Amino acid sequence: MRRLLLAAAAPALGAAIFIAASVGPTAPGARSGAENDAAGPPGASITALQDHLRRQPKDTRSWATLGLTYVEEARASGDTAYYPKAQGAVDRALSLPGDDDLALSAAGALAAARHDFAAALRWGDRATAANPYSAHAQTVRTDALVELGRYDEAAAAARRADELQPGLPTFARLSYLAELRGDTKTATALLRRSHGPATAPADAAFVRFHLGELARGRGDYQLADREYAAALAAAPSYVPALAGRARVAAAMGDLDAAAGRYRSVVSRLPLPEYLTEFGELLESLGRDAEAQEQYDVVRMTVELASANGVSADLEIALFEADHGDRAVALRAAQAEWKRRRSVDVADALAWALHVNGRDAEALKYARLATSLGTKDARLRYHRGVIEDALGRSADSRRSLSAALALNPQFSPLHAERARAVLGRMS
Repeated sequence: MRRLLLAAAAPALGAAIFIAASVGPTAPGARSGAENDAAGPPGASITALQDHLRRQPKDTRSWATLGLTYVEEARASGDTAYYPKAQGAVDRALSLPGDDDLALSAAGALAAARHDFAAALRWGDRATAANPYSAHAQTVRTDALVELGRYDEAAAAARRADELQPGLPTFARLSYLAELRGDTKTATALLRRSHGPATAPADAAFVRFHLGELARGRGDYQLADREYAAALAAAPSYVPALAGRARVAAAMGDLDAAAGRYRSVVSRLPLPEYLTEFGELLESLGRDAEAQEQYDVVRMTVELASANGVSADLEIALFEADHGDRAVALRAAQAEWKRRRSVDVADALAWALHVNGRDAEALKYARLATSLGTKDARLRYHRGVIEDALGRSADSRRSLSAALALNPQFSPLHAERARAVLGRMS
């Protein structure tokens, strides 16, 4: 879920996994990020931490853990109002004497969740300086460096974290880095390596969901559906897996089931990604008024996130390019490119330039977006459409064919548009 989930890191492997790496056994109420999607009731660990801190108000690490737990609640619930609360807890941790590496890492995790990745890296570097043996400092640095487009440095940070404290958090990050470079075989192997008989149910759900995403990304919808079903068997309230099942139902042509699953997803967790996907499914069915309702909620959700300190320019750029104001899309993409140079931002800028008729400029960024070899059909689709607009028919045919070969039903709307362009060329 690389682009739109909070902390997104980010996208595919969110900041919640940081919790599992960063919270030590001395932190009361600690639990892994994946567990938070399945555990209940919401806020239980927050209450335990608050009770502890009333008795021990100078416990730096518990203040940091409270801040991290607020970040996780925001990610799990989609409620960005938790971020100001997280800021208060992190500020309290940082105000206490000493450079505590967990407090500094918590500040980095919060900055990453708000999509301020340059600040996240600065906090991660400070945490590393405070404790060179801190695995959680290295996970903060990894996530920030990925989103800044500094992939070799991110890989080095992830390997260092794995040396210090191997486990699901480090395997997940190493897996994502392999996926970005198109090595889905290694990405899958690393996730499977993190999953064993003793895996906690919620962590098992996390792993099986991401295995499903890898399978879906290569067009193996039946395997993907089995992985999502296994994730839900482990943790029945794990919403990302339900969204995965909605995606594969749409891909396999069971549109009624897909619509029903999406409706359940957005009622539980109305994130922009899910709302946009549901809207596009409805639009592909000719249910434009219902689709517009979903798009309206996307805008409201992004506005609320912005009000709570989340930089949402990447999300705005992608959404508005396809469903709204093209000028807004371009301004947002250009602003985000000034802050970070990841392949996802390059793709968003390329697409925003394209919808504004600036295809010669767009092609430069589309090539950057595909430069790592990431096996993402949408990246190849965007490049192929831009190449077609420039009259580069042979290049466009290669890009669009590659997109459909990777994932024949990568989008209810855009997969058909890719086929239409190819059909026009033949």
